[in-house]
Amino acid sequence: MSRPFLPPALTAAALVAAFSAAPVRAADYVQAPGSTLVFASSYDGEVFTGKFGSFATTLSFDPARLDAAKLDVTINLAGTATGNNDRDSTLSSSDFFNVAKFAQATYTATRFRALGDNRYAADGSLTLRGVTRPVTLTFTWTPGAQPVLSGKATVKRLDFGVGGGDWADTKTLPNEVAVSTRVVFKAK
Repeated sequence: MSRPFLPPALTAAALVAAFSAAPVRAADYVQAPGSTLVFASSYDGEVFTGKFGSFATTLSFDPARLDAAKLDVTINLAGTATGNNDRDSTLSSSDFFNVAKFAQATYTATRFRALGDNRYAADGSLTLRGVTRPVTLTFTWTPGAQPVLSGKATVKRLDFGVGGGDWADTKTLPNEVAVSTRVVFKAK
């Protein structure tokens, strides 16, 4: 049985039409176990690190289609721990996270840039204590069956009213807080 002959121009046109009609979407992911979200700062020159109570991440991402990428993170502030009970209760208080009034923080990014060497930037917005400000997350992307996003951002705490009043002295407690994450993903 023979195949019908199609001129090469018609075959190419049919393929172009078929591929251009289908929308190109980024792959959709949800956070998997083994993910971390931590921060580092110092108090009176003593460096400390902390871990947020919990967080949930969804991501649409394809390095070839950064225009279709989207990142959403919800951070539960209750249970934030630094290994020091006094500091932990202070972080939950109205002077810092004010967990009683603002139980969660959120980060959303819809603008992504390639930085080269498998590095990217997500330009997004962090909402913390009811204040929304731009924050850029720089990250590396490791593809695979369970892809991994490893990233860092700097958050200026005073921009969000975190540690104001008596805590506003940046010689005692720096304004810039380093945030690091390693998110393991699975397909949605």
